[in-house]
Parts: sequence; C-alpha cells; structure tokens
Amino acid sequence: MLQMHDAQGPDQPASPLQCKLFYKIGEASEITGLETYVLRYWETEFSFLRPRKSRSGQRIYTAEDINLILIIKRMLYDEKYTIDGVRQKLGASSTSIVRHSAEHYEHSSSARKTLMHVKDKLRELLQRLS
Repeated sequence: MLQMHDAQGPDQPASPLQCKLFYKIGEASEITGLETYVLRYWETEFSFLRPRKSRSGQRIYTAEDINLILIIKRMLYDEKYTIDGVRQKLGASSTSIVRHSAEHYEHSSSARKTLMHVKDKLRELLQRLS
C-alpha cells in the first residue's frame, strides 16, 4: 500500500491530506505543486490514475489519488523516469491501489445510503413529535 507523503517535511504541520476525504482539482494542484493541466494530462497517460467525477463533472481526488500523483511526480521529476518507465514500474502495483479505491467507494456509497435512510426516519419521527 502507498504511504502518505508529507509535502512539508517532518518539522511542519500535518499534511492537508489528513483533513479531508475528497479534493477538487484545484486543491490537488495546490497540494502536489502541479498545474491542473498536468493532472488532466497524466490521467490520459496513466490508466491507473482515474479520479472520480462528481455529478457536475468535477474531478474528485482522494488522498490515495494525491499520494499516487506525488509518487508519479517524484519518479518523473526527481528520479528521471520516462512516462513509459513510470507506467511499467507502477502498472502492476497500481492495480491493487485502484481495486482498493473502488472497494472504498462502494463501502462509502453503501454507508451514505444507510445514513440517508436513518435521516429520513429521524425526520418522520420529528414530524410525529411536532
């Protein structure tokens, strides 16, 4: 599994990745230090980098997506891998990452349905008490 990378270093405050579940592309851009067009381009080059999209079509990145972006960035910029090299190196290991993300999404979707059901029941109860 990928480890959380702290962009600020050991003496800095905790990473913003620990604060939210989902990030819009602008937030992902700010956290990773990459332009939004680079993030969109990488989606076309790396099949394992597929952030979800909201109902309105906005890209929604998870902490795992951002962590993967930071790994790709390090490999391309610091370790001087080519795009093909990153694909080959991360291709096999990213399959499990993508599968884990999909399972997490299914679980959160199920939890959301349950919470909506509980919310509806509480509203009904509140109306009866009024």
